[in-house]
Amino acid sequence: MMTVRPAMLALFVGMALVTYLPRMLPLVVLSRFRLPPLVLKWLSFVPVSVLAALLAKELLIGKEGLALPPAHPQLLAAIPAFAVAAFTRSLMGTVLAGIAAMALLRLVL
Repeated sequence: MMTVRPAMLALFVGMALVTYLPRMLPLVVLSRFRLPPLVLKWLSFVPVSVLAALLAKELLIGKEGLALPPAHPQLLAAIPAFAVAAFTRSLMGTVLAGIAAMALLRLVL
């Protein structure tokens, strides 16, 4: 029979709380208030901004600083992926376009 050490159980419970509370508390607190339309509009841009920041770092910055093609083909592969995303709004299409573009670039370069 497997036993659970109290220290490990406390560690997992602590990790769950640290992950869950920052997500749950704003929802619980803000659900009790009616937010102004300007705040709601501002909040709608947060996910796009976070994604753009993550993508910009991955696409533009390499080990030595600014990474440009052809040494950094990810930036070139992102162009068709962005185009598919803009025109189709399809996550699957965007991912497939990015994978295909990267595979083609690795084959050519």
